[in-house]
Amino acid sequence: MLTDLLFTNVAYASVDSIVEKINKLIINPIIVFLFALAVVYFLYGIFQFIANQDNEEAKTKGKNHIIWGTIGIVIMIGVFTILGIIMRTFNIEGIDPQMGTVQIK
Repeated sequence: MLTDLLFTNVAYASVDSIVEKINKLIINPIIVFLFALAVVYFLYGIFQFIANQDNEEAKTKGKNHIIWGTIGIVIMIGVFTILGIIMRTFNIEGIDPQMGTVQIK
């Protein structure tokens, strides 16, 4: 009973559960948010380009939004493609990027 007062109880978690939670709760939502942001930026550029046919400066801004939105989308798709290539090349198992699960053995 005296040891309970002197020492704090510590909850131990395995490394794979911590990595899985970080991946599922932080990294995957950030990736999805950035992908959605790139799509919205691209669509905004298209809208700006179409809506301002008379104004050359606004059309140029729209073109720039379209270009940077496309670059963002390509980068986000490239992240998943490179991750898949690395996982297949080194035969890494236990990682599911779509579900956000990691199993460390």
